[in-house]
Amino acid sequence: MYVLMSDAGWLGLGIIGLIIWIAIAFWPARVASRKGHSFFGYFVLSLFFFPLALIMAYVVKDRAGNYVR
Repeated sequence: MYVLMSDAGWLGLGIIGLIIWIAIAFWPARVASRKGHSFFGYFVLSLFFFPLALIMAYVVKDRAGNYVR
């Protein structure tokens, strides 16, 4: 016997998935922002290319720190 989800069930699952997707996209954006880079730029990048944005956020140079010369 197969149990099929109703349209409302699929819609609810889709909305939950969308919320999780957007919430996870904040991770690389927040890391990059702490390093002095654009929060919005990394957020948009991570919405489409999450693994790339996460790696880039951890690899880029810290521009926010005070450097001693």
